[in-house]
Amino acid sequence: MTEEAIILAGGLGTRLQSIVKDVPKPMAEVAGRPFLDYIMYFLAKNNINRVVLAVGHKREIIQQHLALEQNRYGLEVVYSVEEELLGTGGAIYQAFNQTKDDKAFIVNGDTWFDISLDDLDHFAETHHADLAFALKETTDSQRYGSVQCSSNSKIQSFTEKGQSSDTSITINGGIYLMRKSLLARYPMPKKFSIEQDLFQGKTQDLNAFGKSYPGIFIDIGIPQDFLKAQELLHSQIPS
Repeated sequence: MTEEAIILAGGLGTRLQSIVKDVPKPMAEVAGRPFLDYIMYFLAKNNINRVVLAVGHKREIIQQHLALEQNRYGLEVVYSVEEELLGTGGAIYQAFNQTKDDKAFIVNGDTWFDISLDDLDHFAETHHADLAFALKETTDSQRYGSVQCSSNSKIQSFTEKGQSSDTSITINGGIYLMRKSLLARYPMPKKFSIEQDLFQGKTQDLNAFGKSYPGIFIDIGIPQDFLKAQELLHSQIPS
């Protein structure tokens, strides 16, 4: 079982600035707790023991919060600091310098997706995958890009948001397992988008597979879903 995870927690959260102004997006308060607490608890519950936080904007707020033992849920925490915005790809490639194992789960710092990481890990091993995505079916085809898989679950394409005419699509749920060896196999500039430059740009070369999960999914990146999260997540962490 993979026991390390990278949390992407360095974004500016510009779409949430109308309601969350003074903290980085993962620290936005949801049902009385920073959203990051739900991610940390989820990872601990799924037997992750070490977390690399890719941080940048207002990172001291995250570091102060996690300096308290009760907010770490038993997880070892290290930081990969972005002195400048590196994009999702640059952040992940840099964070892998802090990992100990040959693979790690990647988790978006603004997404909650209640799946079994052990199941995703097993799925990746079964398919000898370099990348294994937790996928989610949704009807919000204008907000998300879609993922198309073959009958054996191999990913065939990533389509940008707003380009699908289907009423129901399958999306990247914001959690995936990635092998560290991809960094050497696909060297990239310091700043790049993992979604556009690696996933979309190298789809045919990647040994990437995806599995759909039915768990609760919420992306707090826009105000309306941030408000939905208040109800969806209020009981996810036991009192």
